[in-house]
Amino acid sequence: MNSHLDLSDIETATLGHFLSDGFMAPSIQALIPETRVFGPALTVRMPGDDGAALVDALSIAQPGQIIVVDRCGDFRHACWGAVTTCAAKARGIAGVVIDGFITDRSAIIDEAFPVWCRGHSPITTKPRGIGGDVNVAINCGGVAVRPGDMVLADESGVVVMDPGQAETFCRRARLMQHQEIDILDRLRAGETLAQITRGEKSSA
Repeated sequence: MNSHLDLSDIETATLGHFLSDGFMAPSIQALIPETRVFGPALTVRMPGDDGAALVDALSIAQPGQIIVVDRCGDFRHACWGAVTTCAAKARGIAGVVIDGFITDRSAIIDEAFPVWCRGHSPITTKPRGIGGDVNVAINCGGVAVRPGDMVLADESGVVVMDPGQAETFCRRARLMQHQEIDILDRLRAGETLAQITRGEKSSA
């Protein structure tokens, strides 16, 4: 994987113009609007109310990683809050994506820590140590995620890419975003979208 790949200017919605796979369920959304993060996935599988695996992940995470949490279908317990946010920031983690709920919303926002989740719950997980895994293949938001996969998350959602393909995908997205600027200028100048679209087709 190219650990120096810069996705800071790439929008998930642009990738969605030509990719169909790798996008998590749209219900997994950013807690803080206008936030974008990218980085290799540190995967966590957390069943039920057992939060031990997340404790382990937060103890080994490397700067720039994104923790991706498979809640194994649990939509009752919050696995992330003020304490985990503090631990993540201390480790230099770029953000967290959770197929489930969080708590301590205000504390997380105050820390400006990037979180993607399905919502909020006052009932929390406990470090029981009876199940869960770290750095294994998981499913998050309907997407298979392997350790080290490239994750890009922004205000539109979350996409997971194979590290070997991410650079090619992002190069194409960057070109599309540049072309979109020209389209917007033409629309503001008075052309209709039909004229522009037909023109693009006829010149292809």
